[in-house]
Amino acid sequence: MNDARHVYIGTDGGATTSKVGGVWSDGSTVSTRLLQRPTNAQAGPDAVVAGWVESVAIYLADNGLTWSQVQGVGVAIAGPQQRYGVMDKGPNFPASFVGYDVLQHYGDALNLRAGRAIPLVVGNDGNMGGVAEAQRVRGGTGSSTVVMLAPGSGLGCAFVDKHGLPLEGDTLAGMEASHMPAPLHLLGLDAWPCGCGRTWGCVEMYTSLAGLPRLLERALQAQPDHELATSPLPMKERAFALRGLAQKGDPLAIGIFDVQAKAMGLFVATLAMALDPEFVVIGGGLMDPDATTDAFRARYIEVLREAAMPFLWSAQQQRLTVVQAALGDLSQAIGAALVALYSRRA
Repeated sequence: MNDARHVYIGTDGGATTSKVGGVWSDGSTVSTRLLQRPTNAQAGPDAVVAGWVESVAIYLADNGLTWSQVQGVGVAIAGPQQRYGVMDKGPNFPASFVGYDVLQHYGDALNLRAGRAIPLVVGNDGNMGGVAEAQRVRGGTGSSTVVMLAPGSGLGCAFVDKHGLPLEGDTLAGMEASHMPAPLHLLGLDAWPCGCGRTWGCVEMYTSLAGLPRLLERALQAQPDHELATSPLPMKERAFALRGLAQKGDPLAIGIFDVQAKAMGLFVATLAMALDPEFVVIGGGLMDPDATTDAFRARYIEVLREAAMPFLWSAQQQRLTVVQAALGDLSQAIGAALVALYSRRA
């Protein structure tokens, strides 16, 4: 078989939905069409793995591919790992996933379905998304380092080195940076407890959906006549309306996302001192062109940059480039496929 027809598959095993992507042996994307299915985490880890395998089979069929063409698979999982491929306690998965050996069980299921051994790599979902976006912003051939930050339910973080691979660390907890303490004295906010168990004010709580209900509650105290102040819904459900309201120019909603953008900018400055990247890629739902306006995204990036710039070294102020992610919900699946490819090349 011609090597050009070999394919590498990536699974993004999110807590709510799981997605599949693929790349050819030259790193180009097989398809930009999103295939996603419910993860069904409540059914337990074995059921989730079975669903992943079935999703891969659907992806192959949809793209005219066969299992014989698959040379490797990567899977992106959320949260820290106890050891390589073994899940630890995360804020979004049920307790039944703690200690689950994804490497063994998903690997065995893939091998059984394919009828042969398929190499499997496992990595953090934020790291995998960073790998995909880094390849894009560097044009596939550059050697600049890249930080990827993706606010969603939580905050995905990744640092991608000049070889295109993510920083994982000695205990596989590298770039779990969303649980670093935020500079609350610059934000004028209190320390809010995080789902990870820390109470010092994790950055995630000020930059992602996790902290939006608290930011909304705080904002409504100053604007008790706002439409969300009289809603009978729980604060968390009211917070889901903020992104839509911001697109319509609602001052309260815009102000809340300005706070999040400022917190992200200060976080970028902190990471720049430690990692000194050339590119910072901002992803997540806030950068989704189907869900947010050009004006909203431009404002978010501008507020972020204004917050970061005073804390950067002069050379960084001139060189650091902040860009929007472009792969959207596909980034983590595509990144997982790329890591499977890069691992095969090593």
